[in-house]
Amino acid sequence: MSVSESRLGLDLAAGWQQRWSVTWHSAGEEVSYAVAELARAALNGLGPMRWFTWRRDQRHRPGLEFLLSTRRLHGFESLEEAQLLLALDFAGEVIEVLPQPLRLVFTTVDGTREHTPDFLVLTRTGVWLIDVRPADLIEEKDRESFAPAGELAEACGWHFAVAAGWRGHVRTTLDWLSSRRRPQSDPLGVEPGLMAGAAVGRRFGELAASGAYPPLARAHLLHLLWHRCIGLDLMEPLGDASVIVSGEVGA
Repeated sequence: MSVSESRLGLDLAAGWQQRWSVTWHSAGEEVSYAVAELARAALNGLGPMRWFTWRRDQRHRPGLEFLLSTRRLHGFESLEEAQLLLALDFAGEVIEVLPQPLRLVFTTVDGTREHTPDFLVLTRTGVWLIDVRPADLIEEKDRESFAPAGELAEACGWHFAVAAGWRGHVRTTLDWLSSRRRPQSDPLGVEPGLMAGAAVGRRFGELAASGAYPPLARAHLLHLLWHRCIGLDLMEPLGDASVIVSGEVGA
């Protein structure tokens, strides 16, 4: 989603990177930087700016999501954030994920405000600062927080994104694939035949039915797809008609 219009109310006059500041937890202590200095700061050893809480009457759903990419649990404050974590894990380039990573203090034409983005994600191809908010719940005050987060990311050479929604089939597809994401053995030797079939571009249903153990083949196909040993076009829903290709092509 675009937040460019919300930039109009920000104080972006000369020297704004010295006036805006960022605070994060490092080695158990709060450390603050001017935005101008942040690009040189180390991103290792950081902790969340606030901890997740649970109470009976809250309307959102916090929890913990295990990521294969980092081999540990990561906190989320809503089901939308949990969905993002699952998508990040599937993306395969993630090195580290930090929820509630920093507190940005920025200035606007009306005064000083604060914003805590939802995630800081370190990947092999760059750093992402991400906010999560369903599109139908985004209000003007949210846009006024996303815009300075985008300015911060650009100043540091990071990427910024707002996860505002997904294509209709993405949740189901990721759920199917993630059901088989953990390590599994292949004592019956099912996977070599599946890999060979993918090399010539066969359909999911045909591949699953081609061996002696169709139900087991389906489970292994999902496992291989999650780990990108084989691939498919994720722009379409996953089904028996989906064309499966080799991992090199699918990537």
